[in-house]
Amino acid sequence: MDNKADVREFLTSRRAKVTPQQVGLPGGSNRRVPGLRRSEVATLAGVSVEYYTKLERGALGGASPEVLDALARALLLDDAERSHLFDLAQASSPTARPRRRSRSTEQPPHESLQWMLDAVTAGPAFVRNGRMDLVAANPLARAFYRDVYAMSPDRPNIARFTFLDERAHSFFPDWDFYAQVTVANLRTEAGRDPHDGRLQDLVGELSTLSDDFRRLWGQHDVRHHGTGRKVFCHPVVGELTLAYEGMNLESAPGLTLTVYAAEPGSASAERLQLLASWAASQDLPGQESTSAVI
Repeated sequence: MDNKADVREFLTSRRAKVTPQQVGLPGGSNRRVPGLRRSEVATLAGVSVEYYTKLERGALGGASPEVLDALARALLLDDAERSHLFDLAQASSPTARPRRRSRSTEQPPHESLQWMLDAVTAGPAFVRNGRMDLVAANPLARAFYRDVYAMSPDRPNIARFTFLDERAHSFFPDWDFYAQVTVANLRTEAGRDPHDGRLQDLVGELSTLSDDFRRLWGQHDVRHHGTGRKVFCHPVVGELTLAYEGMNLESAPGLTLTVYAAEPGSASAERLQLLASWAASQDLPGQESTSAVI
């Protein structure tokens, strides 16, 4: 990843999203740039225009935490964007070293983690890494993501499925939203670990093969895992409205555990039960190996 370009494009894209009115500045009708001017960001952050211009051109490595915090406030960054800014600054530091991935993220998840996933029987439960690879899943998650596994049984990847498989447009009824979330997850991971060669290869592949991915990647949006509800249309059981929780694994930094659940007594809960019954009678992709090398 080109850190200077990422810094420049991230800061300019965030600056373009903030209107003068949002930060208490006069707007006017003769503005030549969307959002704030560099001079306005500098004033809000309490730094000189020359220094902010230097930062926006990619020289973020020497910025202090106090300056980064001031920039985050001036640009109205949310928590995910603020974290991404600090990640970019760390990566651009002249003394920064490539992040060494822990042993836990270079190997399949430990056996007891698979036991735990298999113990979840009422909803899909799976573990993914920052590249959106599915690295472990319970039987219901393998049935839920049947087409993702079918596309690439050895290394099932949600991002690749989302942008390169036509079935994704049916599986994700609001495909535009899921596409944005997927790219934001990858962009966040790129800030955390810019030296991940596999991530660089994935981004290069998707940028080459998908105009939608290339456009969304250029927006530099980031996000944190959280909680909420999503709607899916499964090819076997139809529409599913599921709540989800995403949790980072303390025992394996870089991995995220996600569990989907339906409201008890709902039509979606009944359909998940049908999916579980269907899965029990199938030879699903991924059953031979319940975890993938990360």
